[in-house]
Amino acid sequence: MKKDKHSEYQYLDLLKDILKNGKDKPVFNNPGVTIRSVFGRQCRYDLSKGFPLLTTKKVFLKGIIYELLWFIQGSSNIKYLVDHDVHIWDDWSYKNYKKAHEKGKVKFMTQEKFIQKIKDDSPAGEFAKKWGDIGNVYGVQWRKWKTSDGRSIDQLGWAINELKTTPFRKSIVVSAWNPEFIYEMALPGKSMALPPCHTLYQFNVTDGRLSLQLYQRSADLFLGVPFNIASYALFTMMVAQVVGLKPGFFVHTFGDVHIYSNHFDQVKEQLKRKPREFPIMKINAKVKNIDDFRYEDFTVENYSPYPPIRGEVTVVGGF
Repeated sequence: MKKDKHSEYQYLDLLKDILKNGKDKPVFNNPGVTIRSVFGRQCRYDLSKGFPLLTTKKVFLKGIIYELLWFIQGSSNIKYLVDHDVHIWDDWSYKNYKKAHEKGKVKFMTQEKFIQKIKDDSPAGEFAKKWGDIGNVYGVQWRKWKTSDGRSIDQLGWAINELKTTPFRKSIVVSAWNPEFIYEMALPGKSMALPPCHTLYQFNVTDGRLSLQLYQRSADLFLGVPFNIASYALFTMMVAQVVGLKPGFFVHTFGDVHIYSNHFDQVKEQLKRKPREFPIMKINAKVKNIDDFRYEDFTVENYSPYPPIRGEVTVVGGF
């Protein structure tokens, strides 16, 4: 009997697909870099067969967990991440400060000193409060969606209640795409630092198993997508636990999925590697409320990846 193909090959085959069939395009506001992209792809990960943390390069799991907890908090301020030495959103916060400096509104400060100043400040401190905030990003839209009549909607809270009470519904969807805060549709100064790349997700319950499908409009396959796979797989497992279901599938649907031109060599190096067995994710079974999870509630066992492969973040793209 032929052994099932390792699920990580879905990701590796997509890298190959883009290198071979992708079309080269410019990058907005970054003339030195291009992307090679394809449109409309999908991968599926059965969460009963291991935790899909890529093994062909080491993935920064600490950053994934803290970022996900930050989303669930509904926060827009990176101080929580910085305080835990997670720096995947630093560039977008510093970008706002840099713009202010170019307009003569603030003194020059290196990014390292800027981030350290946020870390040294108190959560209620003036500097951290002003410059650590990057607008109405993912967590805010999930938990604090502002309405025209002045209300604040907790989409995730509603979705969890629906899963507990009417899990058969086909409308359990959470959206991060809020036109009021995106691009030129936003009022001056109200636009998100990064319009949501992972745009919306939908829950499905079949045979007592909870699955989640993510639609990602724009996907940096080499740097960002390994984070997204692990993050939404873990998120599916967490929600399944709090609603009393078993984890099902994480279905990852892509719009524009691409590789940045300054990552081609790294991708070719990764493609030389053969996937190893996925690790096991253990979650503290005592946690029954989505807001009660802490970093210490997660343990990964048997993760044996290849060494990391470094690549420069292109700030107009992202996680």
